[in-house]
Amino acid sequence: MDFLTTIEKPSRYLGSEINAVRKDPNRVKLRVALAFPDLYEIGTSHFGLQILYHILNRRPEIAAERVFAPALDMEAHLRQTGGLLFSLESHTPLERFDIVGFSLLYELNYTNVLTMLELGGIPWLAAERDSCHPFVIAGGPCTCNPEPIADFFDAMVVGDGEEVMVEMARTWLEWKESGAADRQSLLKRWSGLEGVYVPSFFEPSYDASGLQTVVPRFKDYSNVKRAVVADLDAAPFPDRPVIPFGKPVHDRLRLEISRGCTRGCRFCQAGMLYRPVRERAPEKLFNQALESLAATGYEDLSLLSLSTGDYGCIVPLLQRLMGRFADQRVAVSLPSLRAGTLTPELMELIKKVRKTGFTIAPEAGSQRLRDVINKNISEADIVETVRDAFQAGWRLIKLYFMIGLPTETGEDLEALVALVQKLRALRGPAGRRGQINVSVAGFIPKPHTPFQWVSQLGLDETRAKIGWVQKQFAVPGLDVKWQNPEMSMLEGVWARGDRRLGRVLRAAHRRGCRFDGWGDQLKLGAWLEAFSETGIDPGFYTTRHRDLNEPLPWDHIDSLVSKEFLTAEWQKALEGAATGDCREGECNACGSCDFKRIQPRLHSATSIQQVSLANAEAPMAYKKIQAHYSKTGPARFFGHLELVNIFLRALRRACIPVKFSEGFHPKPRVAFDNPLPTGFESDDERMVITVPCGVSASELLEGLNPQLPEGLRIQGCSESIEPLSSCSTFRICPGPSLADSFGGSFDNYDPGQELEISSHKGKLKKIALKDILKEVRMADPACVDITLCSEPGKSVRPTVLLKQVFGFSAEDLQHIRFRKLRNRL
Repeated sequence: MDFLTTIEKPSRYLGSEINAVRKDPNRVKLRVALAFPDLYEIGTSHFGLQILYHILNRRPEIAAERVFAPALDMEAHLRQTGGLLFSLESHTPLERFDIVGFSLLYELNYTNVLTMLELGGIPWLAAERDSCHPFVIAGGPCTCNPEPIADFFDAMVVGDGEEVMVEMARTWLEWKESGAADRQSLLKRWSGLEGVYVPSFFEPSYDASGLQTVVPRFKDYSNVKRAVVADLDAAPFPDRPVIPFGKPVHDRLRLEISRGCTRGCRFCQAGMLYRPVRERAPEKLFNQALESLAATGYEDLSLLSLSTGDYGCIVPLLQRLMGRFADQRVAVSLPSLRAGTLTPELMELIKKVRKTGFTIAPEAGSQRLRDVINKNISEADIVETVRDAFQAGWRLIKLYFMIGLPTETGEDLEALVALVQKLRALRGPAGRRGQINVSVAGFIPKPHTPFQWVSQLGLDETRAKIGWVQKQFAVPGLDVKWQNPEMSMLEGVWARGDRRLGRVLRAAHRRGCRFDGWGDQLKLGAWLEAFSETGIDPGFYTTRHRDLNEPLPWDHIDSLVSKEFLTAEWQKALEGAATGDCREGECNACGSCDFKRIQPRLHSATSIQQVSLANAEAPMAYKKIQAHYSKTGPARFFGHLELVNIFLRALRRACIPVKFSEGFHPKPRVAFDNPLPTGFESDDERMVITVPCGVSASELLEGLNPQLPEGLRIQGCSESIEPLSSCSTFRICPGPSLADSFGGSFDNYDPGQELEISSHKGKLKKIALKDILKEVRMADPACVDITLCSEPGKSVRPTVLLKQVFGFSAEDLQHIRFRKLRNRL
C-alpha cells in the first residue's frame, strides 16, 4: 500500500475502520462486494449500504465487503500500473467475488458503474460474462426504471432490499451446492423471488414513434412487483455501523425512524416508491440508539425519515433521547422536516445540546403551485416555522425550491421571491436578523409519480429562470445556490430513459465522463457528442410531453402504486385539488396496501416511557493526562483532522468522560501537538486530555487501545505534563527506485544556506539552515536520520528540507518513507 503516498485522501482505500467486518475468505462460501458508484465520503454515508453490510455479514458463510468508486487519481494509478479495483476489507479484486452488488441512488453515477466494472476486471455487458465472472446486480431507487442500464446487470432488486438480498444469497448458495455452473439457471431461480428483475428475460421493442415496450421471454414472468419490508421492527438494524475515516457527507449516527410517507407530494418519487408508511417502535429506536452510540462513539444522532416531523412519537422520543444523552453532549438532528411540524417544543428539545441545522422545503413560492404539487402547507405555516426558529436562537435557515414545476408561471416565480423576502425580514432575539440560504433546482419528472408524463424544462429556459431568481436575491443576508441545469437535464434523460441509452452511456464513458454528479467534473460537450454518435435525441426523454396512454419504459415494474391512481392525481394537479394525508384520514386507494401483510404501521405518543430531561451537570473537578501514542503502518495515511476524530470517538466508546468547552458548540478538551504530514509515521506523538479527577492514567491507557484502528496505539499515559519538545529526529528511508544513490545525497550540504519558507499568511521568509538542522547521520546502509529543531517563527518540514537542501524532487518524495523516532527537549 506504499503507493497511497501518491494518492489524495489515502484513508479512502484502507478498510481498517472501526466496526468493519473482516472474514477469512477461505472460510466462507459466498463473497459479496457491495459497490457504491461514488466517492468513499458519499458511499459511507448511505444508510442502505450499512444495512446490507450488516445483514449479510451476520451470516457466517457469507462475507460482504465494500468498494467505492476510485477518485480520478486512484483510477489513473490503477490504469497506469495495470492494477485492479479492490475491496476495502481484504483488498480483493472485484473480479474474484461471487456477486458484485451496486447501490444505485442517483442517475448521474452510471458512468462510475462502468469505471468500477472495467477497473475490476469485469465485462460491462451481462451478455459478455461467463462462469469466470461474478454476477453483477443492483438495487436502490434508480431500479424503479431499470431500462437505461438493463444491459449491464444480471439482476436488479426493485424495492426494499433487506429480505430480497438474503434470499438471493441463499438461492446462490443452493445453486452452487447443486454443482450447477449455468448462469441462466441461477437467474431463473432469482426471477422467482419477489422484487427481482432479470433484464435478459425481457426483450425491448420499439414502435414507429420510438416508444419502447418490453416483451417477456417467459409467460410466468411478465412483470416485477416491488419488494416491501412489512414490519421495520422485525427488520435487521446495523447496530455497529462502520465508522468512516475522513469527512463523510453525513458524519453521524443515523436511525431510520420510519419508511414511507403519507403526504402524497406529486413530484416526490420516494413518497410513492416507499409506501406505505411504516414506523419503528420508539422503544426499539431508543435501544438502537443506546447500542449504536456505544459501538461508534458518535456525537451526533440523526433521525431519518421522509418526513421526520410526522413520526407519531417524535416529541416523547426526543425527550427520552435528550434525557439520556444530553449530558454526553450528543446532539440530535431532524434532517427532513415540513413547515408546520417543526414546533417550538421540538426546537427547545433539539437545542438542549447544540442547534443543529434546519432545512425547510416550500418547493414552490405560490399557494396555487403548492396546491398543484399537493404540498399541503400554507405560507402561514412556513412563516411561522421560520419565525419560531429565529426566536429560538437559530441564525441560519435553509430553504429549498424547485423551478419548472408543472403549470408554473411567471407569477409563481415572483411569489417565490416575495416569500423569501418576507422570511428575510423576520427577526430573532434583540431584533437580530438571521441568515437565509436558498437552494434552487430544476424540476425533474420521475417514473411512478403523477408527474411522470409531463415535460421537463429545456436547458436554456432553466438557465434563464434560475438566473432571474439569482438576480432578485443579490442582497445581503441571502445566499443562493442552484443545481447545475446541465446536470438536471442529464438526470432527466436517465430518469425516464429506455434501453437504447446503454449505447450512450458507453460512448460517454469512452469520452472520459466520470462523476457527472459533481459540477466540476461534468463534461456536457462529451455527453452531447455521445448522443450525436448514437443518434439519440435527449429531448425525446425530457422536453417531450407524454400521452397518458402511451407505453412507458418502466411499465413492467409494479411499484404497487397503481397507474390509475397516478393518472387521477395528475388530473387533480391540473385542477389544484388536494389529496389528503391517509395517515389519519381515509385511504386514498393508491394500491400499495393489501391490508393483510402490507399496511401502514404507526405508533402513538403513549407507546414510549416518558422521562424528564437530564439535569444540568453538577460542578466537577478535572485534571489533565498526557498520552503518548505511536502512528505507524496504515495509520500514517490519516490526516490530522481524521486522527482527532478517531481519538475523540475512541474516548466515547471507552466510556472515558472528557471536559467540554462552553458556548454555542461545546468541544471536548483534547489538545494535540503539532500535526504530522499525512504519510509520516511516528513512534512518539502526544495529546493532552482533560478528564474528571476520578479517571486514572492507567484507565485511559487500558480503555483507549482496544478502541483504536490498526497502526494507532497509546504507548503511555501520565499526569505529569511534559513541555513540547523543540527537536525531533526523523528516519528517512528510500523506496527501491532511490535506494542506490540515496545515502550519497546527504554527504555534502552548506550549513550557511538559507531556506525559503512560506508562512501561514502566504508570505515568504528565509531561515538559516544551521538554526534548524542539527544532525545528519546514516542510520544503516539504507536510511538517514536527520534531527530538526524549531523555535517560534523558525520551523521546517523534512520534505521541504529534502527538496531545497538535498535536491530531491516532488516525485522522489513520493517514494521516501518518513518516521519520527523520538522527541528531544
